[in-house]
Amino acid sequence: MSTMAATETGTDAPEASTAIAGMRARIDEIDAQLIALWQERASISQHVGKTRVASGGTRLVLSREREIMDRFRADLGPDGTQLALLILRAGRGPL
Repeated sequence: MSTMAATETGTDAPEASTAIAGMRARIDEIDAQLIALWQERASISQHVGKTRVASGGTRLVLSREREIMDRFRADLGPDGTQLALLILRAGRGPL
């Protein structure tokens, strides 16, 4: 295996290098899907907020945000809370 391949995958072992390259390709696909879903969710959330405010409602519903954070924490642990906060902010903007 060349030095370049070892640099790219972190190993000189050909089988491991091939496996790592394949897994990284799948990670890149997943990342693209996550980004697209993030953008779609933020857009929908922004529309929800605009619709709510235009109809005389509040800018946000704290009970709904708590529900989302609780679900993420239950499924993902402590990091889930942080992820939920970022996702919520992307949709509604900073508090």
